[in-house]
Amino acid sequence: MTAPPVGRVVATELKPSTPHQFHFWTARESAIGIGAIVRVQEAGRTVYGVVTDGFAYSDLVTPMHAVLGADGDPVAAGQEPTARAEIRLFTAAVLRQMPEEPLQPVPLGPVWLADDADVLLALRMDSYTGGERSSGVPVGLYAAGGLESPVYLDCDFLLGPEAAHLNITGVSGLATKTSAVEFLLTSIFQTFPPHKGSVAALCFNVKGPDLCFLDRPASLSPEDCRIYARLGLRPEPFPDVHYYAPLRPDGVNLNTLRTNEALAANTEPLIWGLREVLDYAEVVLNRDDIDAKADAFIDFLAERVVGREYQDDMLRGRAFQVQSFADLEEFFRAIFDFMEVLGKGGEVWKTHHLATIRKVRNRLSNISTRSKGLVTDDGAANDLPWGSFADRSVHVVDVAGLDPLAQDLVFARIVSKLREHLERRDLGVDHVVVFVDELNKYAPGDGPETYVRKMLLDLSERGRYLGLVLFSAQQFRSQVQRRVVGNAGTGVYGRMDADELATPGYATLSPATKIKLATLPKGELMVRHPHFTQPIFVKFPRPPVLGGREGIERYPPSGDVSFTEAVARRLRSLDRRISPDSVYAAIDGRREEDVRRALSATRRERPVDPFTYFVACLGKRVAAEVVVPRRGIPAVRRGDDGYGA
Repeated sequence: MTAPPVGRVVATELKPSTPHQFHFWTARESAIGIGAIVRVQEAGRTVYGVVTDGFAYSDLVTPMHAVLGADGDPVAAGQEPTARAEIRLFTAAVLRQMPEEPLQPVPLGPVWLADDADVLLALRMDSYTGGERSSGVPVGLYAAGGLESPVYLDCDFLLGPEAAHLNITGVSGLATKTSAVEFLLTSIFQTFPPHKGSVAALCFNVKGPDLCFLDRPASLSPEDCRIYARLGLRPEPFPDVHYYAPLRPDGVNLNTLRTNEALAANTEPLIWGLREVLDYAEVVLNRDDIDAKADAFIDFLAERVVGREYQDDMLRGRAFQVQSFADLEEFFRAIFDFMEVLGKGGEVWKTHHLATIRKVRNRLSNISTRSKGLVTDDGAANDLPWGSFADRSVHVVDVAGLDPLAQDLVFARIVSKLREHLERRDLGVDHVVVFVDELNKYAPGDGPETYVRKMLLDLSERGRYLGLVLFSAQQFRSQVQRRVVGNAGTGVYGRMDADELATPGYATLSPATKIKLATLPKGELMVRHPHFTQPIFVKFPRPPVLGGREGIERYPPSGDVSFTEAVARRLRSLDRRISPDSVYAAIDGRREEDVRRALSATRRERPVDPFTYFVACLGKRVAAEVVVPRRGIPAVRRGDDGYGA
């Protein structure tokens, strides 16, 4: 209270003060603006408010008086001997009253600009910042009238269990949505209190190189470094980042823009086999074509055939080991051969009609072709490290180069696996932040009900109880499924389109606030949070990691390489001492399937001597064991070690 007041509350019959809103006047040269936080103190009551609108008045009743006073000459109007009286009238929404009871209209007292202590009290941040049990996460700097104050979010209301989820909206390219999420994840990783447990992040990269360089430092300006220091953060890239990308259809090169050899050390191929796909068949199969009968047969395959030895007298007692799509095709061929022997009487096998079996076979057999690179025929899968997520680790799944069907499969399976492991408490961390961009595409407000939209809705409604938190971003919040964005405890808004602001979802904002949102510069955001009774404007620094465009310039993608060179690069990413020539010699004459299996095992185990382990895996070529069952029909049984053919 050492600084002089900047204005005074005024209440008239037409504009009275209420418990939730008040008006105050200031001098023309006042530093008050839209979004400024002010304090009113009078008669033992303190009221904090945020400015939502502003007006300027003079002593004129109508504009006609100004015209007549200057004889209709605009030049003469500026040369009047006496300047007209002018006041500035601002409207403020109440943030907090102390004491809170009884709740009363705002008193007619002096108005001060808020300082650090006022901002802390006005936004109720005093309840979760400071002390050993602090749970505040810096989100940016509030700045008004030459004063700056850090603004914190409550991690209990950001990551659960009190509330959870964050949604960010803004026009493409100007709202810096991705940058805001990268900065917020940096803030969470550096300030999340140990007594709240461990946290990791899983990000889906859906647009070009947006999230491809989270492990590379950015060049920050002195102003950005100053903001980091003011917020108590270190401008450092994420120290533990893992990238996963499917292969291209050639089965060799990664389907990602992160192919520069300098980035290969923590970039893994994402490859799934029959078992991984069959568990989520409803995502990739056409629901208009797959009915309840087909679902029943798919369940039969998943529970009794795939991944275990299946033997049936109807198939001449032959034992099947269905581990891959190729094995599944062989199993279907045996069924069709048996039905042909029966002739016209062979229309039902194991209560499943032949037409249903053919339909399922056609749909499943096409998946490995339609999603080639992500789905493999030989069963040599390479998945995420379920059960070994490390604290403060980031896992990025690059699906930008996949078709929509494959993207849906990736979303559904990964989020479902996260839920399963968090329910069993064996993921390795207590909280996981899942970042999904382009929410307009994956959870639209209209259109058919898809598996991915149902999954995102379930995540937003029940994920916080498990520690599964959704951070989402989109251009148009009004076009996203209402329950998905409505369950986000924290809302962030960048620069907005005027048409979007005209939709009913923004009716509670004042006209001046909408104008400010429509003209926000990069690096400024409006934040809604359960502790804040009104939206607050903050500015945040550039994230400490390379942006997509700058990263592509610094680490241009490598061109497609041959199979042998791709194997050598992946082994060298584990140990730079490995000579490419020694790799070429080791795999010369080997089948590609055997090499892929050995490479997958080596990258999964990460041994001390990767090359020796790789060569040992190549040596485990188990010859096919021929088993002669009943009726003299030969059958092939796979080797047990997983590396054999």
